[in-house]
Amino acid sequence: MSKLKFDVSVIYSGIFTKWDVESNALPRLLKSTVHIPAEIDIEFGFIAHIKKAKNQKLRYCIYHPDIPDENDIIRPPFDGELYVESNDWKFFIGDTIWAPLHNKVGNWRMTLELKGRVIAEKTFKIYLPDDLPFTEKYNTTQDEQKIAAFWKKRGL
Repeated sequence: MSKLKFDVSVIYSGIFTKWDVESNALPRLLKSTVHIPAEIDIEFGFIAHIKKAKNQKLRYCIYHPDIPDENDIIRPPFDGELYVESNDWKFFIGDTIWAPLHNKVGNWRMTLELKGRVIAEKTFKIYLPDDLPFTEKYNTTQDEQKIAAFWKKRGL
């Protein structure tokens, strides 16, 4: 008898509405991006669609920059395990930013594992609002970006 192979895809990633842990409803996507501004209580992460893996143990992990706790000890990655609830299941993995903001800046990597294998991952870049990428800071259009790239290649 052959075993079904599970199928996983990341369907949404970016900034979401506040997630209610008590509810079965997933948060709604507000903006699809991997560049996250360091703002208090901003919710970011991704939703994975997992098929054909009912009752399999799913391990999740959030690797964050070296964030110290109140005793200046670096916090370990946040991780845990749970079982896939159905053969057609959507799972949200995410986090929020809390004060102080300056030590939350950097890469936050989120992973999902089944049977010891990473099946979905996403890295989010948290930045202070002053460190905005040029395109977001000045809200340039795609044509303006192409023109800027043209002149940049020519040293102007």
